[in-house]
Formats: sequence, structure tokens, C-alpha cells
Amino acid sequence: MAKIIAEKTQENESQDKFVEIKHLQTRQDAEGNDLQIVDWIEIKEVNQAISDCETHKANLESQLTECESELADFIAIRDAE
Repeated sequence: MAKIIAEKTQENESQDKFVEIKHLQTRQDAEGNDLQIVDWIEIKEVNQAISDCETHKANLESQLTECESELADFIAIRDAE
């Protein structure tokens, strides 16, 4: 799923910065052309968005480590004589 991330300007004079995250889906029109459609929009305080993204990155890195370990096991079984 693609995203468009942009700074969200606030009408009040708050010191906090916010971001607008548009979550997109790809669909095809009648001619078979890909279209990007906004699925949903969320607005977050920028430091919260950074924290959420860092947590997501750590989770993905953990999953990658597990996947690499499994792959090594599969290759070892395949290559065993």
C-alpha cells in the first residue's frame, strides 16, 4: 500500500507539527489503467508519526531476521547430502 506524506498546516498557532498521511490503493479502470485512490487519511503529530514508524521498522527488521534464519535452514536441508 502506497502512502503520501505531507506536512499538515494547522489553523491555530500551535507549536506542534502535524503530518497528513494519505493511504492509497491501486485499482484499475475499465481500460486497465492503474489508478491511485485515497483509501483513508490520518493526521498525526510528527513526533508520534516518527515513533510509530520506528516501531514498525523494528518489527520488520525482526521479521527479516526470522525469515533469514528460516531460509538458511531450508538451504541447509536442500544442500545436505
